[in-house]
Amino acid sequence: MLKELLLKYNRPGPRYTSYPPANFFTEKTSLENFKSVLVKSNSEQPENISLYFHVPFCPQLCHFCGCNTDEMLKMSVVELYFKSMLTEIDNVGALLSKDRKVTQIHWGGGTPNSVAFRFIEEVMVRLRGMFTLAENAEIAMECSPAYISKDYINKLRSVGFNRISLGVQDFNEKVLEIVNRAKPKYPIEEIVADCRDAGFEGVNIDLIYGLPLQTKESYLENIKKAIEIRPDRLVTFSYAHVPWVKSAQKLLEEHGLPSPEEKLEMLLSGYDAIINSGYEAIGMDHFALPNDELAVAKKEKMLHRNFQGYCTKETTGQVYSFGSSGINQLHDAYFQSSKTTSEYIKLIKETGFAIVKGYELSIEEKVIRQLINEIMCNGLLNFEKIAQDFKLSVAEIKRICQFDESKFNEFLDDNLMNIDGNKLTVTESGMMVVRNIAMTFDPNLAENMNMYSKTI
Repeated sequence: MLKELLLKYNRPGPRYTSYPPANFFTEKTSLENFKSVLVKSNSEQPENISLYFHVPFCPQLCHFCGCNTDEMLKMSVVELYFKSMLTEIDNVGALLSKDRKVTQIHWGGGTPNSVAFRFIEEVMVRLRGMFTLAENAEIAMECSPAYISKDYINKLRSVGFNRISLGVQDFNEKVLEIVNRAKPKYPIEEIVADCRDAGFEGVNIDLIYGLPLQTKESYLENIKKAIEIRPDRLVTFSYAHVPWVKSAQKLLEEHGLPSPEEKLEMLLSGYDAIINSGYEAIGMDHFALPNDELAVAKKEKMLHRNFQGYCTKETTGQVYSFGSSGINQLHDAYFQSSKTTSEYIKLIKETGFAIVKGYELSIEEKVIRQLINEIMCNGLLNFEKIAQDFKLSVAEIKRICQFDESKFNEFLDDNLMNIDGNKLTVTESGMMVVRNIAMTFDPNLAENMNMYSKTI
């Protein structure tokens, strides 16, 4: 029954890592506007600060990747990139209140752990000199197992990193070869053990389903192996095939890709195996051990989500981003930096900042953003609570999202959600198609849905 339901709802739609989605950002913005919004953000909620650092460099470009990446360039370019990032940190930091605490630091890419440690260390030292880090701050890095060593792990820990995400993607080296991903430097179970020995409080393993050569059986072997290693969090990403956006993905078509039905079998078998092994489902594609802070936040309906993934409402903050393609997620607006390494360096040299796109939210869009966030993260929407947060009436909140109970008829008929007065609750099965439910609250959803990947 669940398989049929998931096939039914396998439709194109936004991932809603932001609202409105990033394709709404425009070049109609200015540096002066960015600066004024930065200053204003000091008096907006959430008060906490989240910092994101984008390292685009990869020694080897994976064919499946949809991220903003760049082949590892000359050391002089990498050095200039990090010098530019330090300048950006100084300039943005000068506009932020020193009374605010940093509760989240995330390094992504690209492959952050493929660059010399001295670059990472210099940035972390600069941060500690400029900001106050909360005692429970989550400091995380996305790492490729191909470019990691026990020494590098210990060095990361020495400058404050306490969580590490290992982009395993698939344990089968033949699959890795086809997608042009370098194999792990040494066994994943040993890498995880070294992280534990170094004192990391959290270790994540990321897997992808929907790649060439993968079958339900081989993917289930991936899941079982990951479960045996027992990371604190296990993430199972659905491969999004968008060759019109990332042309390298066309190369995968030569080897054949699993059908939607096969991908669905992978999703369901993997989900059952992970849940039956004691993990808690977090949102759509994340899983955490019961004592992990995400699992605790889920029980307390205190989950949140941003471009860096799931977090708790306690540690979430307005996101200030550094490096090429980074997106600032502020209370009033989004601002994105230049996507190319060369332009990023050029803009920082010329102006001290690298903003090229932005989007300022109306009060209506802020309401919809919170509605979608609550549904996507916590599977619970209380119109009365949202109305209190925005100091509006329930009727006004419903008007803004064009609420009509009849829009939810198919979800109600399929027992994917319940409506009780002003409270909407998504069932466990409904969380598997929560993107579809979230789309119902989006009055600005584009008619041309083909620009988005499918929800399953």
